[in-house]
Amino acid sequence: MRIPDPNGAWKVSDADPRLLVRRAPEEYGGTYYRLLPEGRLKNYDGVTIRVQPEKEGLDLNRNYPFEWRQEHEQHGAGPFPASEPEVRAMVDFISAHNNIIGGVCFHTFSAVLLRPYSTKPDEAFPAEDLWIFQKIGAKGTELTGYPNVSIFHDFKYHPKEVITGGSDDWMYEHRGMFAWTAELWDPRRQVGITEPKFAEWFREHPLEHDLALLKWNDEQLDGKGYVEWYEFEHPQLGKVELGGWDMLYWRNPPPAFLEKEIAPFPAWLVWQLLISPRLELREASATALGDGTYRVRLVVDNTGWLPTYVTKKALEKKLTRGVICEIELPEGAALEAGKLREEFSQLEGRAGKTAFSYWNDDSTTDRLKVEWVVRAPQGGDVKLLARHDRAGVVRATVTLA
Repeated sequence: MRIPDPNGAWKVSDADPRLLVRRAPEEYGGTYYRLLPEGRLKNYDGVTIRVQPEKEGLDLNRNYPFEWRQEHEQHGAGPFPASEPEVRAMVDFISAHNNIIGGVCFHTFSAVLLRPYSTKPDEAFPAEDLWIFQKIGAKGTELTGYPNVSIFHDFKYHPKEVITGGSDDWMYEHRGMFAWTAELWDPRRQVGITEPKFAEWFREHPLEHDLALLKWNDEQLDGKGYVEWYEFEHPQLGKVELGGWDMLYWRNPPPAFLEKEIAPFPAWLVWQLLISPRLELREASATALGDGTYRVRLVVDNTGWLPTYVTKKALEKKLTRGVICEIELPEGAALEAGKLREEFSQLEGRAGKTAFSYWNDDSTTDRLKVEWVVRAPQGGDVKLLARHDRAGVVRATVTLA
């Protein structure tokens, strides 16, 4: 709602009377307005006005455990980390499923793909993780048209403030996953404002942007996105006017635009699945050594683009074990060399290969060979297994011939 106030910061635009524009710093003598949210004023004394905070005030994306801050430091954080049942359910589920290697949370709005960190510059990353984040982001931009940016560098609400308690920071830092926040929809993109500088745009932008948005509203939304100002008798302030942008159309795609807006995202999500680490069988064999003994060999490859541990952060925090291999012997057999169950190292993927072959190490760090010596009657079957929390399971059976 707008109320006339000689010290107000807003005035009616000469370009379109529906719009309010900033009053110039040196401007006096006109009709000016103060802008307030609708509703009654609590403890109004007839003179001073204080805008009331939202009744609930929660922001679930401030409630995750990593770098959580109390309410007095960050509005919307909740009383303690994961205090809200929705956040607690996600934290519990993801923590209980170490096979999850990535996550994308969908929010509105801004038409941008956001990645960690929220509180630190890119220099704080293990370099390999940053390079992979950038690669995933570039693919997201290619498929969706949305820019991909760092929250810390490009998406602060204030240059001196940071956001904490976000889902993507928590998933990366505590669970070693490549995690993103996709902010869907932005009406500014509908009129060709493709680089709005996000939060900075709301502080300052050209009048031409508002006029273009009004035209889009009139032509594409039949005027539903903007309420023309009308008089209203406020029980405390007297005559005021109500109107302005309907933020529902800013924060969410109108139904006619929804399918087109979200259609590119499944391809990006599937692409992230396709780069996952994946154990595959390369060889399972038994070679007779004589005197009833056999050498049993199992060779597996990580055929995924990502390493089995997924992120250097997961490796640093020991969030996942290496490849575990097991052998199951037939009746009457004995293990002469090797272990029934043994944990081996992680396997690299193709993500770390450099573009210039002079510096490239193409060793078989993506491959694991395990051998056992077995004494057993001829004709028995040996069962082999290799597994990794994040790269899957391989099973094979070899016959001692």
